[in-house]
Order: sequence, then C-alpha cells, then structure tokens
Amino acid sequence: MRKNIVAGNWKMNKTLQEGLALATELNEALAGETQKCDVVIGVPFIHLASAVAAVDANKVGVAAQNCANKESGAYTGEVSAAMVKSTGAGYIILGHSERREYYGETSAILNDKVALTLANGLTPIYCCGEALDVRNANEQNVYVKNQLEETVFNLSAEDFSKIVIAYEPIWAIGTGVTASTEQAQDMLAFIRTIIAEKFGAVIAENTSILYGGSCNAKNAPELFAQPDIDGGLIGGASLKVADFKAIIDAF
Repeated sequence: MRKNIVAGNWKMNKTLQEGLALATELNEALAGETQKCDVVIGVPFIHLASAVAAVDANKVGVAAQNCANKESGAYTGEVSAAMVKSTGAGYIILGHSERREYYGETSAILNDKVALTLANGLTPIYCCGEALDVRNANEQNVYVKNQLEETVFNLSAEDFSKIVIAYEPIWAIGTGVTASTEQAQDMLAFIRTIIAEKFGAVIAENTSILYGGSCNAKNAPELFAQPDIDGGLIGGASLKVADFKAIIDAF
C-alpha cells in the first residue's frame, strides 16, 4: 500500500539557527499526534545534521534538496549522496525544475544522481513537470512522459519501487497559481498509468505520487482527496509551522 507523504522543500531559505528553530518547532507541533501521512522536510545542506538531531525520526524524515552526480573526488563545492546519508537523512529531492532550469541538470546527470541516491539507501523524491507553454499547447502528457522515460524509467522494477514521484507544473511553482484539482488528478492518474505500462499494475499502485505547486492549507484537502494524489511537495508554506501543519492535517 502506497504512503501518503507531505514533504516540505525549504529551498534556499533559513540560516542554520533559523532552520534548527523551525525543525524543532515542527517536531513539537507533531509530538503526541497520530499522523495520517509521512512528513519530510527538505533542508539546505548545512542544516541536514542539525535537522536530523532536532526531530523524532518516527515523526519527521529529513531530505537533502540535491546531491552530486559523482561518488566522490575533486568536485569543489559538491555534496555526495554518501555525505547526505552520513547525516542521518533519508531522502534526496532530485530533478526539481529550478535545478533543471538554473543549473542545467540534464537527464544524463539525473540518471547518475538517482543511481547514487539509491546505492546509498536513500529515497529519491523525483520531480517532473511542464512549463506554461507546454501546458498551453496541450503537450503536458508527452512532456512528462519523456522526462520519466529518459530517467527513472531506466531503473529496474525493484529500484523504481523505492522512489517517490512529485509532479510540479512549473507554471504553478511560487506563483500562487495552482493547477485545478481536475488538472492535478488527471496528470497524476496519467503518470500512474504509464508507470503501470512500464513496471506493472502492482508497482504503479504502490508508488507514491505527490502534487506540488502552490499547494496550501486551503486547497490541500480537496487535492489530497483525489484517488491518485498521495500528498504534496510544499514550498513556501513549509517555512511556517502553522501553515505546514495545516497541510499535514488535510489527510
């Protein structure tokens, strides 16, 4: 049975001290509660070890927002999947549109990152999604299918079953514009269909697929009620505990 997941992506926000305070506050807010979903916080690299120490691992998982596509070596400024693993984190967010657009991450680079993430026993939260011009041309299904076929569809069925997919329409990230519930459900249902075509119905039914893109406390209940939406990858709303917890409570 697939998991419901609410994952926060802090992006490049919060100093070390601010991040520690935020992680601690979230942990306290969830203490003593029975959660209906897994909760993950995707923090900057410098926060990883502190965030892991600040939260109850049974309540909150910790994710890096990226990793290097190399195992180790003379790659100044990079952070390897093994380094992420050593902090106690359990996830790595990969393929986010901002990484693709601003830092030129290609499918070849992402294939290496996914492989290294899995090799280190970490869970990739793999992002896909289209820009507005693609959506306006009604080519979003072809675009997203190509993104998956060039990367995670190269995995074995066993390895694919270890990943989480996050669909984020680029036109809805940080814009305040959210895909309609119907648009989000249709895309996630399509993704599940093509996973079934590639890996079989059992793996498709057990793959957690998240929606991201201006998901908030107001629209989360309707989104999360859809049959193929297993949670959210949350940006700005994850930076305030009250807002993030309201989304968590939408399940």
